[in-house]
Amino acid sequence: MRDGTGLTIGVLGSYGGRNLGDEAILTGLLADLRAQEPHGRIVVFSRNPEHTRIAHPDVEAVPWEGVSRVDSSPILGELDLLILGGGGILYDREARRYMRVVRSAQERGLPLLTYAVGVGPLTDGVDTAMVRETLSGAVEVTVRDQESRVVLEEAGLLNPITVTADPAFLLQPEDFPTQLLREEGVPAGRRLVGMSVREPGRAAERLDVDGYHRLLAQIGDFLVHRIDAYVLFVPMERDDIRHSHGVMSHMTAADRGRILHGDYAPEQVLGLMRHFDLAVGMRLHFLIFAAMVGTPFLPLPYAGKVFDLAQRLGVPALKGVAREVEGPLLAEVDRLWDEREARAAATALRVSEVCEQARGTSQVTRAVLDTIRNRALIRN
Repeated sequence: MRDGTGLTIGVLGSYGGRNLGDEAILTGLLADLRAQEPHGRIVVFSRNPEHTRIAHPDVEAVPWEGVSRVDSSPILGELDLLILGGGGILYDREARRYMRVVRSAQERGLPLLTYAVGVGPLTDGVDTAMVRETLSGAVEVTVRDQESRVVLEEAGLLNPITVTADPAFLLQPEDFPTQLLREEGVPAGRRLVGMSVREPGRAAERLDVDGYHRLLAQIGDFLVHRIDAYVLFVPMERDDIRHSHGVMSHMTAADRGRILHGDYAPEQVLGLMRHFDLAVGMRLHFLIFAAMVGTPFLPLPYAGKVFDLAQRLGVPALKGVAREVEGPLLAEVDRLWDEREARAAATALRVSEVCEQARGTSQVTRAVLDTIRNRALIRN
């Protein structure tokens, strides 16, 4: 609030990497900040500042990866608050990278707020210690799920921890015209199933790639024949395209499968979900999007955050995506289709509750911003 017009707020997360889930988080977070601080200056620390500037032209975007403490000091010195999150960024071998930036900010006396952050797995001694010591200095700690709170408590963090929900639950869908589906090669007059796969990556290192490709292919073939559907794979980041092709290569009905190729904003993909009769997926935000628009969905859990979402929404989820669960999984898909209308009302109620919990992060943020403004007024 150095120029008297509004606060300068920094936002640090896994942004600019062309992951639709992370971009959904950033979109929801920025909308919240703009509503609370319409004249504020927002600086996003991004993996790809150019991408962030294009997607969000009303914010500043600066790099943080590979930037030294000395070089990051000037921009940190202009901030009134640093927001860490949201999204699942505090896990082994990754958390220390964010903590380096946060510690530099704290050395300058900058207040820290964690915004519905996801935590875990956190077993590495270096990362655990850095997270515990750094977040102990935060003015507020909010996490997006119960699992994250437990991980922080087990790491030894003594601060009060508020469980809210993923900022993506704050998004509003944009219309996804039927014509776009035609351009993507999806024919009219057919039921449509959305499917999401992911690469193993650091968040899912134990996935047996060939095994889960074959398992998902079985699900795709089953739905093609069970409900006479087309299957549209929705990549949430670039590597998902390759794995979608991998799944389709094992489908006997591959001619009934398509992969979404257009470059769409999170709100557009949220609107796309309305076209699906059913959704089956691994990616967390694909499942969140399905839930938000009332599309029946079945999670394919690969990590605790997906289990947590299923539990919060009261949706059945088998453990893992190994070939051994093929029979039970196909049975659950079949049951989901048969019971989709009966389950709809209960799921919608749970979704509305989680959306309200997501707004809880906004309430915590508002209190922090009010405190900072009041202190600035007293100083002036």
